[in-house]
Amino acid sequence: MSLNEALAQKNITKYRLWKESGVPQATISDICTGKTNIEKCSAETIYRIAKVLDVSMESLIAPAVRSLDEERRRPSFEVFKSNTCHRVKDMGDIPFMIQLLKTNQIRKLYEKKWYPEALYLLAMLDYLSKENKVPICKNYNDIRNSKLKKPIYPSSVIILCKTTKSETPKEECLRMAIPEFLRFNIVESEVRNVF
Repeated sequence: MSLNEALAQKNITKYRLWKESGVPQATISDICTGKTNIEKCSAETIYRIAKVLDVSMESLIAPAVRSLDEERRRPSFEVFKSNTCHRVKDMGDIPFMIQLLKTNQIRKLYEKKWYPEALYLLAMLDYLSKENKVPICKNYNDIRNSKLKKPIYPSSVIILCKTTKSETPKEECLRMAIPEFLRFNIVESEVRNVF
């Protein structure tokens, strides 16, 4: 929960928090307005605030840490896709599939709620199974019912749309999308041509 939410929930004013915690009033104000990120405060500051509010330190910083994790993952999804395609190219289809199934990485990522990565790997597994005429692994049938809320396009396509101020690149990419990926709302058309 945010500091503002905790204050409202406990019916404590910023003034009272300042007086009882000994944390400078400016610091409390900056955290509440978003000028200062609570996760960047000292452990002592977070401890003092948590103690007055009678909440755990973790509950105060958890939303900020989750938000940072999401921000870190966004640009890295493109890297994740690229690394996956390179692994397929370097290992070969069947060895990649065997390793993917042995490590159970799809399930692990899905349980971490890293849905784009889990679904990308599952799409790759299904695509490679089709390409190599290998039966589909049924271990992930429950996950196959999932779909991302919004389509994920390659970053190059998004940039092209913004620079041309046209949705045509998205439409073209959608038309060329590999069905196994598109089923999960991942618009992917190139998994073999990696350099």
